[in-house]
Amino acid sequence: MNTKSPFFLLLSMTCSAVAGHWAQWRGPLANGSSPDAKPPLVWSETQNIRWKVAVPGRSSGSPVVWEDKIFVVSAVAPDGGRGFDGQSLSKLDFKVFCFNRPNGKLLWEQTAVTATPHEGTHSTNGFASASPCTDGKHVYAHFGSRGLYCYTMDGELVWKRDDFGKMKTRNEFGEGSSPTLVDGMILVPWDHEGPSALYALDQLTGKTIWKTDRDEPTSWGTPVVAEHRDGKQIIMNGQNFIRSYDLKSGKELWRVAGQAQRPVTCAVTIDDLAIVTSSFRGSYGGAFRLSGRGDLAGTNNIAWSWQKNMPDLASPLLSGDLLYLHKEKSATVSCVNPRTGEAYYLAQRIPGLSTLYASPVAANGHVFITGRSGTTVVIKDGKKLEIVASNSVGEGVDATPALVDEQIFIRGEKHLFCIEARP
Repeated sequence: MNTKSPFFLLLSMTCSAVAGHWAQWRGPLANGSSPDAKPPLVWSETQNIRWKVAVPGRSSGSPVVWEDKIFVVSAVAPDGGRGFDGQSLSKLDFKVFCFNRPNGKLLWEQTAVTATPHEGTHSTNGFASASPCTDGKHVYAHFGSRGLYCYTMDGELVWKRDDFGKMKTRNEFGEGSSPTLVDGMILVPWDHEGPSALYALDQLTGKTIWKTDRDEPTSWGTPVVAEHRDGKQIIMNGQNFIRSYDLKSGKELWRVAGQAQRPVTCAVTIDDLAIVTSSFRGSYGGAFRLSGRGDLAGTNNIAWSWQKNMPDLASPLLSGDLLYLHKEKSATVSCVNPRTGEAYYLAQRIPGLSTLYASPVAANGHVFITGRSGTTVVIKDGKKLEIVASNSVGEGVDATPALVDEQIFIRGEKHLFCIEARP
């Protein structure tokens, strides 16, 4: 990247401000990569596991890390079940857990709310699928229709919002969009089969700063904030349109028609580009210029686009000047130039993986791709596919790992793992 670019300088300042944390979904740069982590490349159930701790209930929300504290969420059934047997729903405790990073000891747990979900969920989904987020002063847990809860770092409730209503998701696939913290606001996506919207709330009080209605059906994407010389933008995926909003006002800036159903992935950004993908009953994605306005269709504000080999569930990974696109069902990965769309390698099969829900992450010259079986394949971060290692924690994994310093944190089906090279 041209080191004289103002975008590079802004990115550098961002990196230095957040080094050592993985504070929200997709990490410090909101693109799946860590600027300074040096995690191990090899582990197993008996090797390089610093600690593991049982976490009750079920969640595919990712762990978040701030200094010596790790936060995870879960929906816990009193009888140990998952809260839904395909025919009936049961009462659940929606919980936030805080663990001590050095040894995995539970520091505190809070039950945000006890409630019976109003509708079911997909057989592979739970009821606590949104990742928490933190700014080092507060931690926020979003349980969708059960509300948004703000706690101090020591577990004291500061405020809650449980007045958003009840989501009606497509085919009762369940909820799962994660909120985003930025500039004193928490952005809450609310796309479903009823009235959809994007909310900006005050981080300290939970009060609504603005609300923008969205003519979109259910989606599971997370808002991504892009830096731009004209002001920060919020990039949102959608079935009808991929859109950008002004951060301060919530006003729509640009849109481009979507060409696939029920989008799940979130955007990544580089320079003046937002890269957004979707691939269910259709396949579409590309790079869209942040400087564009209005409908971008047919304009040079679409830098490049593809209509195949786009991810469905795993969000794109941006690591430096390389973009990785991973397809969930075929377990293939493509490596692409994010500025031009040129493929360095295309739809290469990853041995040892079949399906995945977790999004790829990267640090220190390597990419980590985790499948639902609990296997993580490590590849070189480069223009040629080179497999380095294949590792397993011995249980299923749907949550995206967090990479911090020399450690990897993986939320498994039953445990939270801290992985670190041991002497």
